[in-house]
Amino acid sequence: MTVARTEPTYRNPVLNADWSDPDVIRVGDDFYLTASSFGRAPGLPLLHSRDLVNWTLVGHALQRLEPEAEFAVPRHDCGVWAPSLRHHDDRFWIFWGDPDQGIFQVNAPEIRGPWTQPLLVKAGKGLIDPCPLWDDETGEAYLVHAWAKSRSGVKNRLTGHRMHPHGTELLDEGEVIVDGDRLPGWFTLEGPKLYRHDGWFWILAPAGGVETGWQGAFRSRGFFGPYEEKVVLEQKDTDVNGPHQGGWVRTPSGEDWFLHFQQRGAYGRVVHLQPMRWGADGWPVLGDDGAPVAVHRRPDLPPQPPAAPATDDDFPGGRHGRQWTWTANPKEGWTTQHSADGLRLTCVRSAGAHDLRTLPHVLTQRLPGTPCTVEVELRLDSEEPGARAGLAVLGDACRWIGLQRGADGAVHLVHRFTEASAEEERDADHARPAPGGRARLRVDIGAGARCRFSYDTGDGFRPSGQVFAATPWRWVGALLGLVAVAPTGQGHAGAATFTRFRIGPPAHG
Repeated sequence: MTVARTEPTYRNPVLNADWSDPDVIRVGDDFYLTASSFGRAPGLPLLHSRDLVNWTLVGHALQRLEPEAEFAVPRHDCGVWAPSLRHHDDRFWIFWGDPDQGIFQVNAPEIRGPWTQPLLVKAGKGLIDPCPLWDDETGEAYLVHAWAKSRSGVKNRLTGHRMHPHGTELLDEGEVIVDGDRLPGWFTLEGPKLYRHDGWFWILAPAGGVETGWQGAFRSRGFFGPYEEKVVLEQKDTDVNGPHQGGWVRTPSGEDWFLHFQQRGAYGRVVHLQPMRWGADGWPVLGDDGAPVAVHRRPDLPPQPPAAPATDDDFPGGRHGRQWTWTANPKEGWTTQHSADGLRLTCVRSAGAHDLRTLPHVLTQRLPGTPCTVEVELRLDSEEPGARAGLAVLGDACRWIGLQRGADGAVHLVHRFTEASAEEERDADHARPAPGGRARLRVDIGAGARCRFSYDTGDGFRPSGQVFAATPWRWVGALLGLVAVAPTGQGHAGAATFTRFRIGPPAHG
């Protein structure tokens, strides 16, 4: 039996991994959160909590990215950007921007679905960070969004639209409702979240960039403005850089809280929980008088058992847990279901076998934000010369350790890396025999996402290669990956079996 926590405080971050651009709502006694998923599938993760501190992953709202052909290959920084989650008319709604296509929407009667197919609400390049609002006072609906300069040539402004109450279309061409270029010192205004409170329209939006920015609040008596602005959260003398972009939520007892991200390099964007109150001047006050808190009194909510999104996996029946996502839309045949535990990954024939960053069939999960040890057991079943499989740390630079079948039929333990600017991998250590085609693989991840690889082929763990500093992609934190691949050729190339995937405390010191 799991015992509920009784500690009076919590410590940030409450989600210590790359749950980028979070948005949060409450429905009854339940809190739900979604986050950016970029080019991975399934996308739009759905998290659940009862206390805003302990979260579990309960599903995904987007099974495949569209158009199918464009996401048949990895597009690590594209796809689903900064979604907004809302509950209206007894349905859950998620709006998001694809910077290359426009603003999409899906909805469902329950958080676990079934979710509708994506509907393109507004087509266009550079339309990002949309957020809807259904105004209960007037029955009208609105939508606000930001702009990506890389696609549109425009940034630092928020555009507002009237929206059909059904959430299916916009009713006007839109107009700029906040122009950051007119605000002294403001730049990269984006990520708006739209609310109604105390007779005002409120937009909570970050500015200043992900590494060094701040959280702004804007208010107006009318949706189309004019808006007043105020900085309500910034780093000040804390070690929480760029604290911004998230959502406001109110508990049943009337407490206000704000969830936002902090950019942490290879770890991606981790999620913090800030207390929030409304000041005497009517403006929100976040954190400790506008500075992020590291430790704080827990929300006034019933105590809950400790929980976090799952990481470990025994792959029962050959199925992987919901914590795993592919680097592109999956194809049938990449995995094989069976009656025992263990993930059977097909050694997919690929012309890009020497650069894992280009492969769509890498199964990934987020890199933990604290020092840890990652282990998995691997058996290379494929008899195909050149077939290989292993455990990877994947980012702008990549390193993996695993097994490869040689031309002579023998299996070797190999360890390889690809530099950020390179297109071909190189050996990170000498190949070694792997009797029986089996190995236990380990990555010890220390401070600064510095990774030490090791292996056990039957006589205990041995270190391999130099220390590798994990790197993010442009917007995505580094990923842990399982992969099986084979050279191009004819016919089925066999498979590799992964068992007992574990992430635990650091193994050394």
